[in-house]
Amino acid sequence: MVPADAVKDLAPAGALRAAINYGNGVLAQRGPTEQEPRGVAADLARALGERLGVPVHFVSFDGAGKVFDALSAIPPDPQAWDIAFLAIEPLRAAEIAFTAPYVLIEGTYLVRKDAPFRSVADLDHPGRRIVVTPKSAYDLYLTRTLQHAELVRREPPGATGLADLFAREKLDAMGGVRQLIGRYLGANPELHVLPDSFMEIRQAMGTKQGRAIGARYLREFVEEMKASGFVADALKRSGQTATVAPPEG
Repeated sequence: MVPADAVKDLAPAGALRAAINYGNGVLAQRGPTEQEPRGVAADLARALGERLGVPVHFVSFDGAGKVFDALSAIPPDPQAWDIAFLAIEPLRAAEIAFTAPYVLIEGTYLVRKDAPFRSVADLDHPGRRIVVTPKSAYDLYLTRTLQHAELVRREPPGATGLADLFAREKLDAMGGVRQLIGRYLGANPELHVLPDSFMEIRQAMGTKQGRAIGARYLREFVEEMKASGFVADALKRSGQTATVAPPEG
């Protein structure tokens, strides 16, 4: 039995408003309608709604930064979303109470095969330019950690995304999720994904800070979904490859 206070925290308007980020195709894929998304994030939201005994309303976004920005929209929308699926990041944690991660993915670089880069460390030098999606987990991480290279922030322009821009502007690399940037290789054999990674992206569920009872229940829910095999099965159903995170230590 879910505590009534947890239901009130996570679905204060009587429905669970779940933010779905289509910018990360490992976690979410579009379905026939906006209320029929596919992927592990959507499956977790539906399972949580069933536990809480409330309907699920999906709120669509095309980037993680836009999910986060919805919290501070002007005028504010207190019901913009109740739960979200985002990578754990210190900047975000000030506003979002995160669970432990349920999926781990890698952030790495797409480069040209004829470029002299063999490792992610080769990119952090003066004069190197790396394109990233603004406010993505890897943008936030690289902003904190790069010492010399320049980040070029661009919204993905159209279906082919940042790869075309990367080639057109003769940038040195494109940062992103390994599985997603690897999809460009079929149509672009001159490109190469580096074998190592610059970060481990810890994908978690979260709710707004201040909802302590709901946040505690959400953490317990995620641990159960990992342990039961639900997360692994949802990834398999959606045809995605990622690592299920270990139990919270």
